[in-house]
Amino acid sequence: MKSLLKFITCGSVDDGKSTLIGHMLYEAKLLFADQERALELDSRLGSRGGKIDYSLLLDGLIAEREQGITIDVAYRYFTTDHRSFIVADTPGHEEYTRNMAVGASFADLAVILVDATKGIITQTKRHTRICALMGIKHLVLAVNKMDLVDFDTVKFAEIKEEFSRITTEFRFESIQVIPVSATEGDNITAKSPNTPWYKGLALLPYLESVDVHTSDDVKPFMMPIQRVCRPDHTFRGFQGQIEAGRIAVGDELITLPSREKAKVKRILVTDQDRNSAHAGQPVTIQLDREVDVSRGCVFTKDNQLKEADSFSATILWMDDSVLTPGKDVLVKVGTKVLPGTVTAINYKIDVNTGNTVTADHVVKNEMAKCEFSLSDGIVFDSFEKNKSIGGFILIDRVTNMTSACGVIDEALQSSDNVVRIDTEITRDARAQQKGQQPLTLWLTSSVLDNLALAKEIEKRLVARGYHTMLIDNRSGESVQQIAAYATLLNDAGLIALVPAGSTNDNEQAIAHDIIGQAFLPIEVAASIEEAAQDVVKRVVKTLIQDSYSI
Repeated sequence: MKSLLKFITCGSVDDGKSTLIGHMLYEAKLLFADQERALELDSRLGSRGGKIDYSLLLDGLIAEREQGITIDVAYRYFTTDHRSFIVADTPGHEEYTRNMAVGASFADLAVILVDATKGIITQTKRHTRICALMGIKHLVLAVNKMDLVDFDTVKFAEIKEEFSRITTEFRFESIQVIPVSATEGDNITAKSPNTPWYKGLALLPYLESVDVHTSDDVKPFMMPIQRVCRPDHTFRGFQGQIEAGRIAVGDELITLPSREKAKVKRILVTDQDRNSAHAGQPVTIQLDREVDVSRGCVFTKDNQLKEADSFSATILWMDDSVLTPGKDVLVKVGTKVLPGTVTAINYKIDVNTGNTVTADHVVKNEMAKCEFSLSDGIVFDSFEKNKSIGGFILIDRVTNMTSACGVIDEALQSSDNVVRIDTEITRDARAQQKGQQPLTLWLTSSVLDNLALAKEIEKRLVARGYHTMLIDNRSGESVQQIAAYATLLNDAGLIALVPAGSTNDNEQAIAHDIIGQAFLPIEVAASIEEAAQDVVKRVVKTLIQDSYSI
């Protein structure tokens, strides 16, 4: 099976992006006869005096042909003897930077064009920075219009050296610089006799041979949930695309943010049962038990993903409006969309130098480091490991238009920072004031809804005059963090209820070590009403045995 390369062409206006790809398709005989004939006929009315205008193959909009520029992203699919390709010809005009960023988000490689007569300009630097932001690791700098500088090797070397300087701050894995002439075909599909000093491959042979793929199969399993499928009461499946790793029937999964565990009962690819599935496949997964999972949740195996309700990020602002702190937006990470607020603008990034600039607002096409606060927690990973949950977009809450794209840098808050401060008022003093023994009820029922059970127990305890607090674990905190919360509540003299789910013996041991003697594990299998009644009786008995006034 041929490998697939997804790449974009980008650069400034009139650098020849559409012409380059059009000429490549024409010279490589990758057009149908009617397409070739239509191109030749359309070119008679073009801007090249009757010569073939290869850009017409990609500039399909009337406005594009009238202005001689690319406005929208044009996708083309083609195959050679060595490889299959999807190319996105993206706009060069600054006004359409949004469209260029959209094209870059899907690509493995970018072909950046520069005009040999102009050299490196601001738009070249902007597009290079956007490519880095969107996670592209492989670049080709196509120095176009070499025929207009008489294929001057000195001019080519100067451009190559300057581009090398501006890319040193980025972690690109490969950069190839190729002298080309998009209109005349030099170094497009075959080496040109006009550049005997160039020792590398022509553009198409290079694209056919460059290795850009790192296997997602070897990464830990991760799948954001796109949809919960429940056609009838007998089937409940979770649908999405596997973004990394492999999964097989019988594997144990962790659901985030609920952190419940369950085993894979069934895997369907389309409507066919499979024993396993891998990265890139859309699947339906059925589990061996009911779990608290909805759209936006994440399946994983190793539980190494991060969670937060506030984070800092680097963004590309693409909206006509001005971004200021306090702006309300919708934040989409993976398959989850949450209301959020821009809480701070740390600085802007100069596209020319990469230097940071203090700012209190951001305008269209500027890049900035900002901070965000969300209405709920999100599951994310580093952009290097998982693009799908390491990047995000901002959506305007009024127009529903995409306002920005970005990558998450780091979480801003963590419950690991919560510490207990010793004071003269002890736990015993607070407990005596409330007339009760502090406890942590650690609910681990494998057959009941632990949150619903916790609510029922709390209602019954409060009716008896006890002071309680329920910890909702759906935000996805670790066992250590939840246990730390519970300890603080116990220090306040309260009875803490933790719907922990089906935690294993090791996790319970960790919680017990942190909470101490107040830890009371609860595992029940009756109905919620019966279980709640039994637990309350057990709690009351425990409190009486500890000689606390009830």
